[in-house]
Amino acid sequence: MREKNDLEERLFCFSVNVMKYLKTLTAVIENNVIRYQLAKASSSSGANYEESQAGASRADFHHKVEIALREMRESNYWLRMCDALELGDIEMRKALVKESGELKSILGTIASKTSK
Repeated sequence: MREKNDLEERLFCFSVNVMKYLKTLTAVIENNVIRYQLAKASSSSGANYEESQAGASRADFHHKVEIALREMRESNYWLRMCDALELGDIEMRKALVKESGELKSILGTIASKTSK
């Protein structure tokens, strides 16, 4: 059994923390789309990176990392929207905006290095 790398763990923790953050959003209809989209995007990013680790080829690996990057960009968008609207727990929100920005940069670097 192989060990998880730091990025896999970081992406997993990010997804878990987003789910915890979403529980702090008030239960009003306006928040439903944000809750749904953010839950999907944050968990998809980690899942696609995890899947990339078993890529059948370099191209397959790159493709999955690109998907993970797109989903992290979407996560960052929804979190910034939550920030602009001052939704949910402020400390959790600020930490998630920061973490999604960092993860976006890391995934972007991996995607650019494997595109050649």
